[in-house]
Order: sequence, then structure tokens, then C-alpha cells
Amino acid sequence: MAVNRDPIANKCRTLDISPAVLGYSEKKISKRKHPEASRRKKVSEYGQQLKEKQKLKFIYGVLEKQFYHYYELATKEEGIAGENLIRLLESRLDNIVFRMGMATTRREARQLVTHGHFCVNGKRVDIPSYRVKVGDTITLREQSKKSKKFEQIAEVAGARLTPMWLDVDKEKQTAKVTRPFQRDDLDFEIAEHLIIELYSK
Repeated sequence: MAVNRDPIANKCRTLDISPAVLGYSEKKISKRKHPEASRRKKVSEYGQQLKEKQKLKFIYGVLEKQFYHYYELATKEEGIAGENLIRLLESRLDNIVFRMGMATTRREARQLVTHGHFCVNGKRVDIPSYRVKVGDTITLREQSKKSKKFEQIAEVAGARLTPMWLDVDKEKQTAKVTRPFQRDDLDFEIAEHLIIELYSK
């Protein structure tokens, strides 16, 4: 499985992303800027579109082939394509695990899902891109609850704010998707329409 191994700090600076969006502490990421970063550069329309695409791909840890597949699905569904794209990314199981505070970062969530630590509606699922639907319940497997790893994660990620579309029970280590994701639920800035424009050319 291909993995995006770009340096977190450098990529956050380049794409103007707060490390907190990825689950990292601001204190752990150096804010030092390269000399070129202080110079204002005029960015073309294509450059802006490309940056927004790179930002969204990096946040969710999705590579180009899969990201384009999400774009195709988003344009075929009813509604606004850009919002559909974000909703599809938010419905990934690894993102849900991150949102419910069972992983410190989405990268970690992807690894934990791959190792089979989570169930959807009582069935073990080890595919990070698995699409979770409204009404689905995500639970940490009983065998995994005994792991010290999740105790450590709870200390770091347990205080993370839970999105309104998830009903999380931190004691039972479960979460239920209560409603579809909405654009207003997003906790970072993105101009998703520019991504749709880029691919539509």
C-alpha cells in the first residue's frame, strides 16, 4: 500500500495548514520559515487550484489515484461536487477513528484500522478507505481495549472536539454516525470549488 511520507512540518508550512488539523501539537512543529517563504509570490489560478488539491490530499492522506476516484464519485452524486468530495473523504473509516479520538493523527488511524482494531456494526474492518454510512456504529475491538496503546492515545486525543455528526461514547470507545456530514462541520479552510475546477479542465 502506497503511503504519503512527506515531512509533516515542511508540508504544513508549504500548504498553510495548521498542524492541529492533522492532530499534531503546534509546539512540536517548528514555525521557522525558509527565506523564500517570506517573499510574496504571485500565484496563478492554476497554482491556487493545485495548492487546494494538494492540501486536501495531504490532510486526509490520500494519494492521487484514489483522490481522483473520489472526485469522479463526487461529480456523479446529487448536490455540489466540492461538498460531496469532502463528505466522501470524511466518511472514510480512518478519518472516523481520528474524529472519535481513537488516534492522535489520521496516519496513526490508518495504521490502527489496517491492523484490525476496529469493527463497523460488529464486523471487523481493516480497510482505511471503508465508507461509513449514517447509522453505522464504530467500536474498538474487545481484544484491543486491553492494549496500553489506546490508553496512551486517550490521554492525547481524548480531549479533541467531536464533530456534531458523530455520537461518541468515550467510556465504551464507540461512535455512531447520526447524520450526514455537512460543509459547516469542517474545522479547516479549503476552497474545494477550485479542486473541481482543476479537474474539470
